[in-house]
Amino acid sequence: MRRLIKAEFRRLLTTSLWRWGPLAAVICGGVLVGLATLVGPENFEPPMPGMTTEEGVRTVFSLTGLTIIVPALFGATAVTSEYRHKTITFTFLFAPRRHTVLAAKLLAYAVAGAVYGMVVTASAAVGLYGGAALRGVTIGAGPGTVAELLLRLAAAMTVYTVLGVGIGALLRNQTAALAVLGLYLYMVEHALALIPGVNFIYPYLPGGATAALTNFTLISQAAEQISVTSAQLLPPLLGAIVLAAYAVTAAVLAIAAPMRRDVI
Repeated sequence: MRRLIKAEFRRLLTTSLWRWGPLAAVICGGVLVGLATLVGPENFEPPMPGMTTEEGVRTVFSLTGLTIIVPALFGATAVTSEYRHKTITFTFLFAPRRHTVLAAKLLAYAVAGAVYGMVVTASAAVGLYGGAALRGVTIGAGPGTVAELLLRLAAAMTVYTVLGVGIGALLRNQTAALAVLGLYLYMVEHALALIPGVNFIYPYLPGGATAALTNFTLISQAAEQISVTSAQLLPPLLGAIVLAAYAVTAAVLAIAAPMRRDVI
């Protein structure tokens, strides 16, 4: 297992993911949060509490929830790229016990997802304080609150990386996996959150649990704008538990799916 995990890290470092991954993290964290801080949530449509309030700071940080697909794509690529480039055959010949291969991928990419999340949160903090300094405003949240929000965000990024590995193991086709992730995260979940009589399930979906954990309330506010009663998000702790349950399920499926399948 140690050799397999080491091999996964070496494989990751030979791909372009490690080069443009940090860049994507800085854009998703620092640039997005910095621009939102410069504009000010009080100037959003609809207007929200300003940066001088804790709620305004939470709103700005929660915008990074829109980029949660990036670590999911990283995780899916961990498996689908091997099928795409036909290297999975050699991987399984090297380690015939397929469950150990997938377990190594899950562990390696969970670490990679955590690192990605830390880069996102570090750049988001720079964007927050830098944008506030340029505007000449004092943010309404203390360092402890900011640190807590950033840790929640990093945890969500880690979980979505694991979810991506699970999706990749189930679908195997890289284009299909990326399309399903994009379609589900940006269309299906948002539609379910806005459809009356159906949106009660949204808090228990991965997106709803993430929204509870990271305080991402834009979908609920969008529902109210079209006169739809939005579903009440779960408490942050319960949202974290639901999200962790999805991660465990994805991990089990990722390990079990390739067991009796043909490689090609």
